[in-house]
Amino acid sequence: MKVLVVGAGGREHALIRKIKESDKVDSVACCPGNGGISYDAQCYDVSATDIDGVVALAKEIKADFVVVAPDDPLVAGMVDALNKEGFKTFGPTSAAAIIEGSKVFSKDLMLKYNIPTAEYKVFDKCDDVITYLKEKNEFPAVIKADGLALGKGVIIPETLDEAIAGVKEIMEDKIFGASGNNVVVEEFLTGPEVSVLAFTDGKCVKPMVSSMDHKRALDGDKGLNTGGMGTVSPNPYYTEDVAKECMEKIFVPTINAMNSEGRTFKGCLYFGLMITPKGPKVIEYNCRFGDPETQVVLPRLKTDIMDIFEAINNETLDELDIEWDDKACTCVIMASGGYPKSYPKGIEITGLENGQREGVIVYHAGTAIQDNKLVTAGGRVLGITALGNTLEEALEKSYAAVNEIKFDNAHYRKDIGQKALKAKIC
Repeated sequence: MKVLVVGAGGREHALIRKIKESDKVDSVACCPGNGGISYDAQCYDVSATDIDGVVALAKEIKADFVVVAPDDPLVAGMVDALNKEGFKTFGPTSAAAIIEGSKVFSKDLMLKYNIPTAEYKVFDKCDDVITYLKEKNEFPAVIKADGLALGKGVIIPETLDEAIAGVKEIMEDKIFGASGNNVVVEEFLTGPEVSVLAFTDGKCVKPMVSSMDHKRALDGDKGLNTGGMGTVSPNPYYTEDVAKECMEKIFVPTINAMNSEGRTFKGCLYFGLMITPKGPKVIEYNCRFGDPETQVVLPRLKTDIMDIFEAINNETLDELDIEWDDKACTCVIMASGGYPKSYPKGIEITGLENGQREGVIVYHAGTAIQDNKLVTAGGRVLGITALGNTLEEALEKSYAAVNEIKFDNAHYRKDIGQKALKAKIC
């Protein structure tokens, strides 16, 4: 098969490297890809959100299978357009991708079908949100832009002043554009967070191994919210008992709820969970592989990923036994200095050969090749990923490689996985 992967980041690189392992695959193409991805796939300069352009490219290269990885094109209906032209695809239709495309939709879905989540209210006027926050006067609070916002559309203000400023930025200043026309205000839940990605063909749901994300920019979970500064797998808080409860109360009910709404979901459904004192609750859904969760989940996948993608396409996922490696996996993100705010680009990266380094897997998120040199081209630049017999061993490998890979003002957290290690000790 010739497989086309749509997207440009670390998640897409992880997918491409796993797809390349398949005996069924002859070649992999990517659009638009990035500098590091170009070592593993033929890259084409077509935007990940250009639906007509991607369909035309799929025809041009005679793709046998198209994997649409990012949220924006999924929500916009890229899979629908590809299916209409007869292409086999991995990813949900637009009708199903709304589970991430609208926080209001997903919260209302959970309420309607009794899926455990935080209490919430929806607003479409800035003044009404501020009045509600003043009356409730409970902080921290959780305020979410309704639509897509590059994984950064959530603020957790500690005070009323912070909350008012944040709401005005979202609803009046439109820092997330039309995604901020409506906001959801949620109760603040406490407990460890767990990310669980799940394969589903709309009838059967098969959760992948768990992971733990690190969203804040600085050590100790301080600083601004980011797209994710690192991940570890497995997540020690996701015990067998918790997994069983999630399957019964969250995973299967969500798939059934989407079917009941006439929005059958086929692809990868991401469950962002909080293990509260009252049991697991859904913080968020994503309609695709998470980033950087994918970078620690897929290295542990032993089953041919194309077998899984084809089973989902054919709605025969229940017939497939998916196997996972028992090893731990860690990913430390090396970001540009200044991320998640403004940062320079075009800085040379050293310490890699053909984009990789022995002993680890280097997933490229924001790189380019200029004048035959590998340079930075984004906020999150590299994901330094390692497998180990223990979490400690995997972390040692990741950080040892981080110390040998250089670019000016590289920023990374030095405490990835520490919460997981402490949980294991306890």
